[in-house]
Amino acid sequence: MKLSVMLMAASLVLGTVSCKKKGCTDPTATNYSSEADKDDGTCEFETVIDDGTVSKSGTITADETWTADNIYILSGKVVVDNGATLTIMPGTIVKGAEGTGANASALVIAQGAKISACGTATQPIIFTSVLDNITVGQLTGTNLDETDQGKWGGILVLGNAPISAADGDVLSQVEGIPVTDTYGAFGGSDAADNSGSMCYVSIRHGGALIGAGNEINGLTLGGVGTGTSISNIEVVANLDDGIEFFGGTVNVTNVMIGFQGDDGVDIDMNYAGTVDNFVVINGTNSDEALEVDGPEGSTYTTGMFTLNNGTVYTYGGTVANGDFKSKAQGTVNNVSLGTAKIRASYQNNCMDPKTDSYTHLTDASPTLSFTSTAFTAVSVYTASQDDAGVNSCTVFPADQTAAESVMTSGTASGATTSGFGWTWTSIKGKL
Repeated sequence: MKLSVMLMAASLVLGTVSCKKKGCTDPTATNYSSEADKDDGTCEFETVIDDGTVSKSGTITADETWTADNIYILSGKVVVDNGATLTIMPGTIVKGAEGTGANASALVIAQGAKISACGTATQPIIFTSVLDNITVGQLTGTNLDETDQGKWGGILVLGNAPISAADGDVLSQVEGIPVTDTYGAFGGSDAADNSGSMCYVSIRHGGALIGAGNEINGLTLGGVGTGTSISNIEVVANLDDGIEFFGGTVNVTNVMIGFQGDDGVDIDMNYAGTVDNFVVINGTNSDEALEVDGPEGSTYTTGMFTLNNGTVYTYGGTVANGDFKSKAQGTVNNVSLGTAKIRASYQNNCMDPKTDSYTHLTDASPTLSFTSTAFTAVSVYTASQDDAGVNSCTVFPADQTAAESVMTSGTASGATTSGFGWTWTSIKGKL
C-alpha cells in the first residue's frame, strides 16, 4: 500500500522588506511557486512509503488524523500548532526516532492546539521507540524491556492554565525547548483551558537526553486546564520522570508508571489538580516515587494539589518514598508509600523556620496534609541556605517531633489495579 506523507510547514508569506516575492523555490516540492524569487522555508514534500509507516516531522497546522493501519514515525519535534487538532485513532502505534539534544523526537501539543487520542482497553494507543519490534495490531513487542530507557523523547501538552513560575511570571518555557521556539510556552489565566483528551495511552522507552542532565518526561503537562480530559495513562521505562505537572489544573485518573529513571509523579509550579488512582513502581535506578514542589514565584500561590488513592513501591516489594519539598501544599489521601520526606528551611542563623513544606504541614491551619495514608517513617530534612549566609542548617529535634505529631501512619487501601490489565506493565507480568 502506497501512502503519501506531507511534511507540513508554515503558510506562504509575502516579503515586506524587498520587492522579491517569497515562496517555495524547490521544484520538487508540492507547493513549488514559479513566481517566487526567494525561498521562505515553507516547502512541503511528499514522500511515498510502501511499508505501512508514515514519517512525521515539523509543524501540523491543520486538523489531522492518524489511523491504526499505519505506524507513525516521529522524526524530531512534531508540533501541533495553535488552532489545530491531532486525532489519533484507537490501536494506533507511534514510534519515536532516535536522537538527542535538538534532534530528540517528541510530540508537542502547543498552546491553543488539541490532541484527541483516546484508545480502549483492547486497542490502546501506543507511543514507543523505533527500536521496538511491535507491529500493527500488537500490544507489545518482544525485544525491549523495562531497562530500555531514553530511546526517544516523549509527549508534551502545553496549555493556558495558571502556573506559579519564578519571578512572578505567569508564562514559562518548557524544559528542553529553546526560548526562541514559541511553541514551548505554557501558562496563563484560564483554569478551564482545554488541550483535548487522552485515554488508554501507553508511553514506553522515552526520555531522550536534550541537555546536560536534562531528559524529556514521558508525559509533560504544562499549564494544562480542567477542560482537558486525561485518564488511563501508562508511562513505562522512561529515563526521566513518568508524568510531570508544571502548574495547571487538569485532573488525571488511572495512572500506571513503572521503571522510570527519575521520579514517578513529579509536581511543580503549584499544580492544583487531582491525580486519582495511581500506581508507581520504581525500578533499580529510579529516584522518588513522588516528588512534590509548590509555587516557585509570587503568582498563583493558593492552588492545592490532591494525590488520591495511590500505591507506590519498588519492584520486588520494597518501599518507595515521597519527597514533599519547596513549599509543597495540598492533600495526600489514601496513599501507601515508604518514607514521607518533608523539607524545612531556616533563617536567622538557623534559629527560625521560614515558609516551606514543614511549615505548611505544622501550621495551625495547615496547607499540607496527609489523611488515611500509610508510611514507614517521617523524615524532616533541610537543603536550603539560611538567610544569614549559613550554608547548611540542622533540623531541630523538636521540628522532627512536631512533624511526626501531625502525621500518624494509617491504613491505606491505595490504588485499585484491576483496570490496568491493558498496560505493558501488566501484560509483561511486572505489576
